[in-house]
Parts: sequence; C-alpha cells; structure tokens
Amino acid sequence: MRFNRILLSATLVVVALVVQVSVLGRLQLPGAVPDLVLLTVVALALVYGHLSGALIGFAAGLLADLAPPADHAAGRYALVLCVIGYAAGLARPDSGRFRSAWGPMLTVVAAAIGSTLLYAGVGALVGDTAARHVGLTGLLFTATLYDLLLAPFTVPFIMALARRAENDPMAVEAGGGQSAATDVSSGWLAGGTGLRIGSQRGGLRRGLARGRANKAGRIKGVKAIKSVKKL
Repeated sequence: MRFNRILLSATLVVVALVVQVSVLGRLQLPGAVPDLVLLTVVALALVYGHLSGALIGFAAGLLADLAPPADHAAGRYALVLCVIGYAAGLARPDSGRFRSAWGPMLTVVAAAIGSTLLYAGVGALVGDTAARHVGLTGLLFTATLYDLLLAPFTVPFIMALARRAENDPMAVEAGGGQSAATDVSSGWLAGGTGLRIGSQRGGLRRGLARGRANKAGRIKGVKAIKSVKKL
C-alpha cells in the first residue's frame, strides 16, 4: 500500500472509531448501533479494491477489538471486517466509478447484513450467546437501517477523500475541474440516476444558448423574406 493511502486510511479509521465509541455507542438506540467503522472500511474498499480493503478491514477491526469498552475476544471483529473489506472491494467496478447510487447502497446493505451474521457466527463458535438474547432478526434489521441512514453522509465523502489522496484522475471532472465530491455525491443525491449535477447545469446552459441562436436565426430569416417581398 502507498504511504498516502496508509496515512489517510489510518486517520479515517481512528476518527471513525473515536466517533463510534464516544458518540454513536452512547445513543442507546434500540437493537444494533450505527457502525461508522464498517462504513469507513466499505468506502475505502470501494476505491482501493479488495486486497487493500481486506488489510484496512483487519486493522480497523483489530483496533475496535482492543478499544474500550470492548467485551469480546480480540480478533473477532478483525476477522469480520477483513472479510467485509475484501468482499466490498470485489464490488468495485472495473472503471472505478459507479453509474448510480444503487451500487454503493447495495454494498452497504450487504456489508451490514454480512457483518452482523459473521459476528454472530464467530460468537457462536466461541460460546458468546448474546445475539440469541437480543434477537438476530432485530439486530439484522436495525443494523441495516442505521448503516443505510448514515451511509449517504459518510461514504461519498470518504470515497472523495480517498480518490483525491490517490491523485485519481476520476477525482476531477473532465473539462470542468470540479472535485471528486461532485462525482460521488451525484450518484447518492441525484436520485441514483448517475447524472452529474455539473453536467445538468452545463446542458441547461447549452440548451438555452441553442434556443437563443435558433430564435435569432428565425428572426433573421423573417426579415430576409420581408426584404425579398418588398423587392
């Protein structure tokens, strides 16, 4: 992994873990807890690919295992996030760009469900029966719901930062010089159409210019016809 990739990933994971422990973990929401660390791993894997996603997921999970108030065996969440990071990286398109919001959204849903099932499965192997008392169905529903609600405010921003740090040519819009936030947010905020906001504005301006040109051409044509009739 490149140095800038390691530095950015470590910074984002640490910030996500701090927010996870100090803020999200204290909300006392019913069921699961919004998993900002999971969303960070998924977002980075969607930019960096499956190998980097697996390494980032393992490191993030290990930090989460060791951070207080962890009440499970060390390495349990590291294994879960390693698998999730690898799988999320496989969902990265060959072009590196999602055409709509559905790709990242479905990846977040699959990651939330997969991480909950894997965590409960590993817990069952080591004798942790907490998921049985809480209810696995309730955990799946609430984990998916919370992560899906949090994803539009975190995943596009993290993907934009990752592309910018990589000096990815997709981090700049062709011809417009706009930042990667436009490309990423367009898929999430434009209703999943995949149309860029800047392109829509540019198309509107071009349409207005063509309309004015056509109108001017029609006016000149009418004047020419009138002058011919006078002759």
